[in-house]
Amino acid sequence: MLKIGDKMPSFEVVDQDGKPVRSEDFIGKGKKTIVYFYPKDNTSGCTAEACSFRDNYAALTAAGFNVVGVSKDSAKSHTGFREKYELPFRLLADTTTQMLQDFGAWGEKKMYGKTTMGTLRRTFIFDENGILERIIEKVDTKNAAGQILSLA
Repeated sequence: MLKIGDKMPSFEVVDQDGKPVRSEDFIGKGKKTIVYFYPKDNTSGCTAEACSFRDNYAALTAAGFNVVGVSKDSAKSHTGFREKYELPFRLLADTTTQMLQDFGAWGEKKMYGKTTMGTLRRTFIFDENGILERIIEKVDTKNAAGQILSLA
């Protein structure tokens, strides 16, 4: 699990268009980066969270943030999800869960009394140099962007 002050873990995955995305793409570019991890495209909580970022995207970018969503869904799934909800930011496909694990967003979850491994809904905020400033573990899916804007 990442701690405040840690450097953004190195990663290389693809976005919804199949284009490679690396951690280096976000470091030293003059903007802070919001990396939010969510369990699954097109589910109610994940859709609410994505739409919160969409609806507040102008305010987030005006405050100097990049926004990136990550799940273990495929690039194809992300394409449909992004188009359906008109999301203006990239969605990264971590189909191996390596990025999820490196960030500390993969772990034990309890659902219906059963313990399974899965995506932990978490948001990480990195400064312009890729240093972790904040972790939000209790994400309010309907107000995910508001949680961040209230910190800025």
